[in-house]
Amino acid sequence: MARTARDIDAFLAKRERRCEMLAEDTFAIDSGPHGPPIALRIAPPMAVVRVSIGPAPVGHAAAELALFRRLLQLNATELVYCAYGLEDGQIVLGSALAIENLDLNELEAVLSDIDLALARHVPELRTLSKA
Repeated sequence: MARTARDIDAFLAKRERRCEMLAEDTFAIDSGPHGPPIALRIAPPMAVVRVSIGPAPVGHAAAELALFRRLLQLNATELVYCAYGLEDGQIVLGSALAIENLDLNELEAVLSDIDLALARHVPELRTLSKA
């Protein structure tokens, strides 16, 4: 079980996930050559995993409605371990895991969910954001 940043760092190395330790409790995990970095922060009692997808449309009611509807649909049908949300005008994808009993397979499932979303959803979401 992962309980410390060191445990998570070892797990990421074992799974050959390239990452950079930004601070004692924060990692930037590589999501591929064209993907944004995935942030993982240990904030006891949780490990928080997040990635910024991009800006949400503002002031265009039809575009906002289409995008927000699609985010809710994706949350309900395609994401298991993560969920889309909005923060400070940005679309984010995130998950939180309890550190006390964090199974490293659970962390891998979250990262896989994010990888899938970045590959399958982001192009559509960016198009909807610009509509």
